Amino acid sequence: MKPATALDDQTSAAEMRQGMTWVLLDMALVSAMTVMVKKGGVDFPAVQMVFFRSLVGLVAVLPLVLRHWRVIRQTRNVKRNVFRVTCNAVALSCNWGALTILPLATANAIGFLRPLIVMVMAIFLLSERVTGWRWAGAALGLMGVGVMLLPSLTGMGEAQDHLLGYAFAGGAILFGAMATIQTRALKGENTTVMMVFYTVGLTLFTAIPAFFVWQPVALHHLPHLLGIGIIAQVAQYCYLRGYQLAPASKLAPLGYLSLIFATVMGYVFFDEVPTVYTAGGAIVIIIGLIVARRA
Repeated sequence: MKPATALDDQTSAAEMRQGMTWVLLDMALVSAMTVMVKKGGVDFPAVQMVFFRSLVGLVAVLPLVLRHWRVIRQTRNVKRNVFRVTCNAVALSCNWGALTILPLATANAIGFLRPLIVMVMAIFLLSERVTGWRWAGAALGLMGVGVMLLPSLTGMGEAQDHLLGYAFAGGAILFGAMATIQTRALKGENTTVMMVFYTVGLTLFTAIPAFFVWQPVALHHLPHLLGIGIIAQVAQYCYLRGYQLAPASKLAPLGYLSLIFATVMGYVFFDEVPTVYTAGGAIVIIIGLIVARRA
């Protein structure tokens, strides 16, 4: 019989492999979803696609609403939850807007800046302390985005057409970071309550803007729009399973692989070849995240 410690190590290793598998599956599904979002952006505004995505989530979460209705009614953080979901709705709409305009690799790489923005916001809004390493990481992250934006700022090539996409990406980072800050502030909140607020709120908050920009949905478009929502829900499940099985600190580095997924998808489906500026900026941002995590 193996010693208990060896058995524990073996179990831990198995869980780690399972966790990595779930997270990699999440990345593959999210990459497939971004392709569908980019293709759908030809016919539909981003907020309309987010609305359909939230409708699928709403159907999935309805049993939770019925089962935990009493807990939901007793929450004392209604305003903060509403603000969090509002930020999420704006962030997701902006992110999908950026995906419809920018190359997938570029939009994905800029998204890496979000953890660094969260860090800065946490100083002023949550009174968290930040080390010099994290400040250095934030500075590198900003430099990386600057490298990506260089063609647009100098008017080189057709990159100026992407300025709206960069604006959407910036909105996604800003409002996504604000949503993360609110999530941290709600650390004592019931998880089910937060899930219900997110799904129901996302549906309600995107319904109004989607109404004003609504494009007719033909019957043959429904599988595409509903597929986005279904893939998003399955990907979310994979993500949660992965982080339930393995430590976040060990799974986090896998996040860098999402840039490879996005680059491959962009090349295969849209003939997108990353520029030197995109590749260089992405490398600088990733180095910044690595430096920030030294603390």
